[in-house]
Amino acid sequence: MLNAQDLALDYRSGGTVAHAVDTVTLSVERGSFVGLVGPSGSGKSSLMYLLSGLKRPSRGAVSFEDRDYASLSGAGLMRLRRERFGFVFQQHFLVNYLSAFENVMVGAVKRNHDVAAYALALLRRVGLGDKLQKRPYQLSIGERQRVAVARALVHRPAVVFADEPTASLDQATGHEVVNLLADYRRSGGGSLLVVTHDPAMLTGADRVLQMRDGRLIAA
Repeated sequence: MLNAQDLALDYRSGGTVAHAVDTVTLSVERGSFVGLVGPSGSGKSSLMYLLSGLKRPSRGAVSFEDRDYASLSGAGLMRLRRERFGFVFQQHFLVNYLSAFENVMVGAVKRNHDVAAYALALLRRVGLGDKLQKRPYQLSIGERQRVAVARALVHRPAVVFADEPTASLDQATGHEVVNLLADYRRSGGGSLLVVTHDPAMLTGADRVLQMRDGRLIAA
């Protein structure tokens, strides 16, 4: 479903070139849970940005459902991310003046009764059914991240990209967040790609890939 061929991302500074991603070939199957681990600076987040269309590669190709990203305009890529992908980052990026429920609805492509009902169900599923009207500053860090997970899932994405989603959480809460994402994948919702520095968060993964110096070193 999601394919990368000889993917590379270079950063130039003066006469120096840093290879953030260096000739990576990878496929993510429909409905799979793939973990990506590696030390800081290994290129794992950069690879996720390329796979999700948040960055354009320096070389190589990425495609989703046989659509080559290179054939899409900036607006086309943005539409693809909006409609088919979900994102969870280390920071929750919630809107402080909106309630938990309203923050989840921000992620909805369509807004109707069915979507609102699903948003409510997601918030209840993550244990926030009694905090629907709370603002982010009234929630704990773990609760905010659970709202962010519900927001990423509300439009039923084909792929969820999670970039260090547990880095600011204690281990128990971190496992809870990853389990919520894995539950969505197990229910037939879509594929899951989790970037993390903590392999303990990937116990349910189908594959765990390791990166070092911009390259995949194990699969």
